[in-house]
Amino acid sequence: MKFTLRIWRQPEAGAPGRLVDYEIDGLTPEMSFLEMLDLLNEQLTAKSDEPVAFDSDCREGICGMCGLVINGRPHGPQAGTTTCQLHLRSFRDGQTITVEPWRSAAFPVIRDLVVDRSPLDRIIAAGGYIGVSTGSAPEAQALPVPKPDAEAAFDAAACIGCGACVAACPNGSAMLFTAAKAAHLARLPQGQPERDRRARDMVAAQDAAGFGGCSTMGACTTVCPKGIDLSTIAGLNRDLLHAALSTAAKARR
Repeated sequence: MKFTLRIWRQPEAGAPGRLVDYEIDGLTPEMSFLEMLDLLNEQLTAKSDEPVAFDSDCREGICGMCGLVINGRPHGPQAGTTTCQLHLRSFRDGQTITVEPWRSAAFPVIRDLVVDRSPLDRIIAAGGYIGVSTGSAPEAQALPVPKPDAEAAFDAAACIGCGACVAACPNGSAMLFTAAKAAHLARLPQGQPERDRRARDMVAAQDAAGFGGCSTMGACTTVCPKGIDLSTIAGLNRDLLHAALSTAAKARR
């Protein structure tokens, strides 16, 4: 297989960038998208050209590092698939493929296809954990959890924090990510004592990081590689409302 890769090149943060075309041949349908970029970088290095900078780690669709916008779609054309798990059989031989970084004001480009996704870490640090003392670990079956709640918590916990939802959202909102990280704790008994504070603090951190507002149009869910449902956002909004009403009630006492 042979492709023309139109890749965003930017030498450093704040510097002007541009799309640069590269011809690459000798590929097979079984190769992953990142393997193709590896091969391109080998060829660039052999010619003493600067290789293309991009993020990757596990290459198993788990870590969320490999986010790229491929032909205008975060993670590429195949639904429910991370960039590292995308194979070249998803493209036509001879096709021109445009590769860009996540596009969001909250994700500034560091270099080429690498963006700063640390704002997502700050959202987690604001409340994506259980901080109350629970003593030693109980027996797994000692605390009954209704099956629907357990399944909903597991579905939300599948979020890998890649940021595709932000890249797809026309407002640059991180609400699907924030909702998923709050929901998997809110569905479990251990997460109840801090539920209101968690929702309030995580959304406040999200807003402070410069993410846009959520209009629930659903673009985020269509590109999420783990299929996080839009109803997760509704759950976080419900928790936010409950937190606001609780705070107002305490103020009136």
